[in-house]
Amino acid sequence: MTTTLLKSDARQARRLPGAWQSGLRRGGLEIKQFFRLREQVVFTFAFPVVFLFLFASIFNDDVQGAGITASQLYVPAMMAAGIMSTSFQSLGISIAIERDEKVLRRLRGTPMPPASYFLGKVWLVLVTGVLETAVLLAVGSLFYDVRLPTSPAKWLTFGWLFLLGITACALLGIAISSVPKSGRSATSVVVLPFLVLQFISGVYIAIDTIPDWMLNIGAIFPLKWLCQGLRGVFLPDSAHVLEQAGSWEFGKTALVLGAWCVGGLVLCLLTFRWKNRRDG
Repeated sequence: MTTTLLKSDARQARRLPGAWQSGLRRGGLEIKQFFRLREQVVFTFAFPVVFLFLFASIFNDDVQGAGITASQLYVPAMMAAGIMSTSFQSLGISIAIERDEKVLRRLRGTPMPPASYFLGKVWLVLVTGVLETAVLLAVGSLFYDVRLPTSPAKWLTFGWLFLLGITACALLGIAISSVPKSGRSATSVVVLPFLVLQFISGVYIAIDTIPDWMLNIGAIFPLKWLCQGLRGVFLPDSAHVLEQAGSWEFGKTALVLGAWCVGGLVLCLLTFRWKNRRDG
C-alpha cells in the first residue's frame, strides 16, 4: 500500500509543470489581468506620451550647439522614464499590494515554484515595456523628427540598453516592494524616489542645466545612464556636447547598469518577503 502511494505521488510530481512552464502561464495571467483594467492600461501608455507632448510643446526651441530641438531631447528621456515606470514603479507598488492582501502568502502555499511568480512578473514587465517604448518611438519619429537608427550597431546598443535597464529597474522594484508597511502606502513610498530621480537624471530638465552635485547623485542610479544611453542611440552625435562628460559613455553605461542588475538581485534576495512584518 505504501509503495503504491509513493508511486502515485511520484507520478503526480512528474505531472506538475516546472518553474519555466509555470512562469509562462503565470506571465500570461499577469498580462491578461493588466489589459482587463482599462484605466490602468490607458494611464500606463498615455502618461509618458502626454508628458512628452506637454514638455515638447513648452520647450520647442533649438538647443544651441547640439543640432537638435528641445522636443527631440525629451523623446529618449521619456522612453527611459517609461521603461522605469513599467518595471520599478509597477512592480514596487503591485507586489506590495499583493503582499498586503496576502496574495503572495497564498501563492507560496501552492505547489507552484516560487521562481514562477517572478517569471510571471518579468513577462508582464517585458511586454508592457516593449509596447510603451514602441508607442513613444512612434510618437517621437512621427511628430518630433526623431530619426530611427539606420545602423545595426545602434539597434544592438538599443537592445542591450533596454534589457539591462529594464532588468535593473525591475529588480529594484521587487526590492523596494518590501519597504512599504502596507499596500496603501506603497504608492507614496515608490513614486517619491522615482519622481526625484526623473528630475535629477535628465528626464524633465536638460542635463546641461542641472547642478553637478545633483547629477552626481543621479549618476548613482540606473535612470540617468538609461537616459544618456538612449540619447546616444536616437540623437545625432552632435548632441553629446550636452552630456556632463561630453560623450555618450556607452561602456560606462553598460558597467553601471550591469552592476545594478547584480546589486538589485542581491537586494531582492536579502529583502524580499512573502508576508508582511506584522504577520510574523
